[in-house]
Amino acid sequence: MSEIFGGLPWWVKWIAVPVIALVVFGGLIASVVGFVIGLLFKVLVFVALVGGLIYVVRKFTSSSSSRSDW
Repeated sequence: MSEIFGGLPWWVKWIAVPVIALVVFGGLIASVVGFVIGLLFKVLVFVALVGGLIYVVRKFTSSSSSRSDW
């Protein structure tokens, strides 16, 4: 790999090649990042809904058992 970039200026290695890679693979990178962020959001929503369900069920079951104690 060093033979390929050996006679080229530094800006080709550090600026031009990454810019070309972003242009070529930018859509793929954006879709992967979007998928990961969407998946994390769905996981957070799932955890919040399950936590809310557990809270509601425990609240109603504890209040119904305390009513039967009377």
